[in-house]
Amino acid sequence: MTPPPRWKLAILTWIGVYPSITVLLVVLGPFLFELPIPVVTLVLSVTLVALLSFVIMPLLTRVFRPWLTRRAPTADADRD
Repeated sequence: MTPPPRWKLAILTWIGVYPSITVLLVVLGPFLFELPIPVVTLVLSVTLVALLSFVIMPLLTRVFRPWLTRRAPTADADRD
């Protein structure tokens, strides 16, 4: 099986990252706002990467599998 184009994976990653980081900032922000920026970045990045790797991306790839694996029609297909 051919892997999906990188642009599709980039879009799918953004679909996972944007809402996740927004929710993390809303939920964890009040607890982290007084900490130094490097600590805040560490906590948010570790949490985001774990969520993306084990929860969000597996779900998104399952939901978007038909779009990810769809290929553009070739010129040969138009002749049939």
